[in-house]
Amino acid sequence: MNERTIRALEFNKILERVKSYAMSEKTKSKISPKLFATSVIEVKENLAETDDILTILRHQNLEMAGISDMKVYVKRAQIGSVLTVDEFLKIKSNLYRKDTLNRVIESFKENEIELQSIERYTSQLPEDKSLYKEITSTIDESGVLDHASNELLKIRRQITREESSIRTRLNDILRKSSKHLSDSIITMRNNRFVLPVKADSQSSVRGIVHDVSATGQTVYIEPMAIVELSNKIARLREQENVEVEKILVELTERVVLEAESLILIDDILHHLDLVHAKAKYGNAINGTIPIISEDEELHLTKAYHPLIDIDEVVKNDIHIGDLSVIITGPNTGGKTVTIKTIGLCAALAQSGIPIPALDGSRLPVFDSIYADIGDEQSIEQSLSTFSSHLTNISHILDVATKDSLVILDELGAGTDPEEGAALAISILEFLLDKNIKTIATTHYKELKSFSYSREDVINASMEFDVDTLSPTYRLMIGIPGKSNAFKISEKLKLNSSVIRRAEELSGRDNFEINEMIESLERHTKSARIHEEETYQLLKETKDIHKTLNGFMADYEYQKTRLIEVAEDKANTIIKDAERKASEIIEELELMKSLGVDNIESHKLIEAKKALTDSYYEKDIKKEVTSEDNTELHVGDSVDVLSYGQKGDVIEVDGDEVTVQMGIIKMKIPRNELKKRKEKKVKPVISRKVSRQSVPNKLDLRGERYEDAVIRLDRYIDQVVLSNLNEVEIIHGKGTGALKEAVEKTLRRHSKVKSFRQGLPSEGGFGVTIVTMK
Repeated sequence: MNERTIRALEFNKILERVKSYAMSEKTKSKISPKLFATSVIEVKENLAETDDILTILRHQNLEMAGISDMKVYVKRAQIGSVLTVDEFLKIKSNLYRKDTLNRVIESFKENEIELQSIERYTSQLPEDKSLYKEITSTIDESGVLDHASNELLKIRRQITREESSIRTRLNDILRKSSKHLSDSIITMRNNRFVLPVKADSQSSVRGIVHDVSATGQTVYIEPMAIVELSNKIARLREQENVEVEKILVELTERVVLEAESLILIDDILHHLDLVHAKAKYGNAINGTIPIISEDEELHLTKAYHPLIDIDEVVKNDIHIGDLSVIITGPNTGGKTVTIKTIGLCAALAQSGIPIPALDGSRLPVFDSIYADIGDEQSIEQSLSTFSSHLTNISHILDVATKDSLVILDELGAGTDPEEGAALAISILEFLLDKNIKTIATTHYKELKSFSYSREDVINASMEFDVDTLSPTYRLMIGIPGKSNAFKISEKLKLNSSVIRRAEELSGRDNFEINEMIESLERHTKSARIHEEETYQLLKETKDIHKTLNGFMADYEYQKTRLIEVAEDKANTIIKDAERKASEIIEELELMKSLGVDNIESHKLIEAKKALTDSYYEKDIKKEVTSEDNTELHVGDSVDVLSYGQKGDVIEVDGDEVTVQMGIIKMKIPRNELKKRKEKKVKPVISRKVSRQSVPNKLDLRGERYEDAVIRLDRYIDQVVLSNLNEVEIIHGKGTGALKEAVEKTLRRHSKVKSFRQGLPSEGGFGVTIVTMK
């Protein structure tokens, strides 16, 4: 786009507003007409990037503040300059922003929200945080930190001690010489500690004069008693400066080593700052990302001029497909604003900036936009308004191609109407014959019939409300403009005979055409009102649907959360009960060690197992496929569907069944139960547990996973009560599933000291040797 078009469309004003959302000066310098891209691929990529940032902004703010031009600091470091504390802090800020961006993108990936266009950049960002950590541990806003090096810490501690000594001595002098002082404070002059001494008492305080007050009434003296201490501090300050310089040099060398990464980070951050500025501006104007059409079609839905207050601007549907359009009718109806809106939407889209129109709007990609709008009279060339426009149009005719968009306002104006109309038709014919998409406005009636004579152009006009005698600024595609002089005259009570005579003079044909146009306008207005009502109803329906979806999602979340809380609470109770059971078993073990015999352990062991089995199994419902009508009997194992638990039937009373779920006994409706296909565990016969009755081997080969875990758990409890030191678990080699089950069970058992794979002589991989505590 040339400079005249940029000014005519007010594109420069839009870009200034986009700049206000950029965080760095470097980014602002990039926001210029050069953003206008002419490649379909590039335009689509730019819009996709902006769309990704808009997606992020719909969920959260994206903080881009604090970005600065790191390349400047890197180049300074590369030529041997030592970077300052402030420059390191700016590098740190960029590195922090890099890490923040990475975290944001990762959070969206975790939520399965794709941001492919932005990820192309963030995926290149280095993950190494060592330089950031080094700067953070070395420097803050106050300067180089004490612990940046051991030597610096040592020097600064010495300075602190010496300053403390000086303050002690000065406080002593303050007390003894208070009558000679103008104020009882210790202050600094030229980096030396001084006391404010009255000018007439100067001889009473021996020391070095460093300053005199503006009035001459106070002399700032460094007492001789602290001069040597102050000199020592000065020497320490020099050592401190040397050490600080050394630290900054070393940190600068790190920047040189990381130069390539830092430059890459800088490029990506500033590019994303640019895209972020486009997206923020898009949000400010309620803009959307248009569809790029490759069939040259132009469809803008509810488009409006972004520089007009959004609460006042009239939004227009501009659906012209691949045709050119001539907007006819009187001035002051909004024709110029409408064609500027079309030009701006095209310029914004091709610059990767959201357009002021609704979703679904479509735009082709133009190789350039040329506009002749308004009074661009050239004072320098002393040309008339007509000559100025004609000079610009002449240039447009020379350079425009079939891929260009040409916008001409009040074509042929500023000269004799008859000749102006002829010239306007000739210019339009030239452009249309070269297949150049043209948007033109005119008040010449001759151009109405011209539009009907060609298939590649369509008439349009701006609606005028005769009742209020004012334009509505609504575009009417397919309807030519007309003069409303007679209708306005009637409204203003002009003599009716005068109006009739004027109609006769204008010709019957012209009158009938105007009547036809007026009828078309009425039908179009009625259709638009119905369309707007339909659109509003559709919008309200979508809003209700969205709200209901939100309620449903919240309901599901709350339901799941309540269930999880209840499960956690139940499991906590069960864990506590199991802990108490374990304590009882430990007491039994102690009793056994003291020689107490005939201990019936099976009840306690079974109680502990029942508690363990009571834990909520979140996947239990995966085993349940449909309602089960099988008759239930006492002793049957069942799934309790309503609680996601398993249990045993202990009583059946019609449609109500009493179920034991671990330590919990509940009455459950029959339709909430499903009989489990499990082997019934034989009842354990009470017996005395003795060391001799518990074997030192357990063979689990051939057992199912669940049964093996149950048998092993019981066996370990019996081993504990029998005081066996070492036992052998035989699980075989197979797929390794049983071995895994054994190891998991042993790991969670508090009485197991250790376990290992068997030696080759013991059975190797197929055996696990367990040592008890």
